[in-house]
Amino acid sequence: MLIGLAGPVANFILAFVLMWFYFGWINEKPRREVTTTTVEWVTPDSPAAQAGFQPGDLITHFESVDDPTWDKVNQRAALNQNETVPVTVNRGGQSVNFSFHLPNALKGQEFDITDAGLTPEFVRGPIGVQQVQAGWPAAQAGLRSGDAIQTVDGHAFHTVQSLLAYMQSGEGKPVSLIVVRNGETLPPIVAHPAKLDSNGWKLGFVPVPVPFAPSPLPVNTAAVKSGVFCVENSSLIVEVLGRIFTRKVSMSQLSGPVGIARMAGDAAEMKGWLPKFALASAISLNLGIINLLPFPILDGGLILLLLIESVLRRDIEINVKERIYQAAFVVIVAFFAFVIFNDVTKLPIFTHLKP
Repeated sequence: MLIGLAGPVANFILAFVLMWFYFGWINEKPRREVTTTTVEWVTPDSPAAQAGFQPGDLITHFESVDDPTWDKVNQRAALNQNETVPVTVNRGGQSVNFSFHLPNALKGQEFDITDAGLTPEFVRGPIGVQQVQAGWPAAQAGLRSGDAIQTVDGHAFHTVQSLLAYMQSGEGKPVSLIVVRNGETLPPIVAHPAKLDSNGWKLGFVPVPVPFAPSPLPVNTAAVKSGVFCVENSSLIVEVLGRIFTRKVSMSQLSGPVGIARMAGDAAEMKGWLPKFALASAISLNLGIINLLPFPILDGGLILLLLIESVLRRDIEINVKERIYQAAFVVIVAFFAFVIFNDVTKLPIFTHLKP
């Protein structure tokens, strides 16, 4: 039995050590981080707007979680796609309660709360312009490298994500920018968004990356935070598996080797080390929990057979074990074939073929 437990325990230890190292030796934080779950922008006519969200709302309760982080909001929303969840926000010092009907994820993509029309506020400060290419709408409007966009049509956006969401809802209408250049506020600049690629309306400038700074935690605090990370993610994995078995969550949300490769590629492209460490830790937790499932061939199946033999006080006949493992092998192969097929159909090359 100890042999059966060794593999999953090693997975849990690896996940803990990875996050402990991250929190204790790296722990990158934005220099202008916003720690509250504040809504920066709500896309008009989106599910979020229809529910009653407004820019500036502070989310104090989402689904079953009080005082959630944006990560928690995203997790709970992903688990409740096409469901209606209760929400409470603090708006101008008053609590407002309403129901929020969550949409399904976009085809071929993982669920993100922005799909529902909510844009989180993560940082403070204006949107910095790092580079402008000649001929693009930003250059034609007069934007230059080093400029800082304070407001757009009177809205104080802090990230390009919010600006892009705003321009998509405007469907290309001109926007008025208040820009600070070399410490001086310029007269309003009118820019005309254009469809520079297949991703919608844009101005065509490269933003200044959000500055990150390492802020390592004390070793003990890092260990506690790593333990909280592992416990919360393990609980989430168990909940997802439970919802899949009870058909509350679609099997299509499962990811196999192809899906993991896509997530690894996305994490590699993201700024900072947290996406890399968090993904590696989450994969290790997934392996540990799945290996503990009481299914033949898996470690959990071995433990189950040993428990049955201990109750029977004799070994199960070898030919019976062979038949059990043969049937389990067929089921495992069929399951992995389904998961890989599901992964492949999520690839961008195939998603446009779906109705």
